[in-house]
Amino acid sequence: MKLSTKKITLGLATAAAIFALQTQAADIELTLGHVDPQEWTTSKKGAASKVFKDLVEAESGGRIAVNVYPAGQLGGETDLLQSAQEGTLSMAMVSGAYSKLCAEASVLEIPYLFPSAPIAWEVLDGEFGKALGEHCLQKTGLRTLAYAETGFRNFTNSKRPISEPKDLEGLKIRVMTTPLYVEMVKALGGEPTPIAWPEVPSALATGVVDGQENPVSVIYGNKFYEMQKYISLDGHVYGTDFILMNDELLQSLNPQDQAIIKRAAKVAGLVGRAIQQVNSAEGLAKLAENGMEITVPNAEQMAKFQSAAQPAVIEWLKGEIDPTWITKAQDAVKTASSN
Repeated sequence: MKLSTKKITLGLATAAAIFALQTQAADIELTLGHVDPQEWTTSKKGAASKVFKDLVEAESGGRIAVNVYPAGQLGGETDLLQSAQEGTLSMAMVSGAYSKLCAEASVLEIPYLFPSAPIAWEVLDGEFGKALGEHCLQKTGLRTLAYAETGFRNFTNSKRPISEPKDLEGLKIRVMTTPLYVEMVKALGGEPTPIAWPEVPSALATGVVDGQENPVSVIYGNKFYEMQKYISLDGHVYGTDFILMNDELLQSLNPQDQAIIKRAAKVAGLVGRAIQQVNSAEGLAKLAENGMEITVPNAEQMAKFQSAAQPAVIEWLKGEIDPTWITKAQDAVKTASSN
């Protein structure tokens, strides 16, 4: 027993020494910020950032340390992007806010552009996604290491089921403070009401708005089923997460470390997508359990949504970006859909 105890003690001491050496040997420290919760089982950004950290630190033998700041600890997405550009933050994982820096990224939010998540993945991981990333790099100084997912956005409301655009008429729908979403809801016949995210629960509870739009996981996670009776799975916009890094910092690293970071980011993006898909599927079942009435528009009704919303948003986008990006996105979707 004494010998075994000595062996165990020696083993623990050795492990501690190795860990200490690895910690001391971390001559590169990366910081990564996002606004989602840290818990990886319920947060796509939480899961992606955990995987990225674990892979980079393991594959670099502890030479690279990754410090993750979740849940908006370093500010909102706009703050994170600014910090990443300035270099005070190494990396940021953001969604819609990126289009404020690189307007061309908003082509991904053309309503009813992606018929399914797998097609969106193929487009983002293919030539179009690479071209968009390179273009935004030149404008922002931030390199897109990978694309993750926030999920398809759907309408909820407290008044009636929504099967087609006419059902939105007269409904006050909370939208993000982004012109694209205002144009979309207006084109569908609803009354768009831009409201900052922290104020949404109160706006729904007090009837300031009749409904809102978000991915299923967000709707369930924020208990909107307590204030909203109906959800329509129209999937009007596919939400993308961008895993971004200050490119000047990335280029300052040796090729081996760059490869480790890029590889880990790709895996992280895939994990983020997977967690989002799991939470969306589980969330939908739980929304039904909590009394929400789920409407799934058929193909004919989806065509009505698309024909009502797409032209208006595309027309607005043409005044914001080079129209060739719209064509490139549509062509990429057609190619992916035919495979």
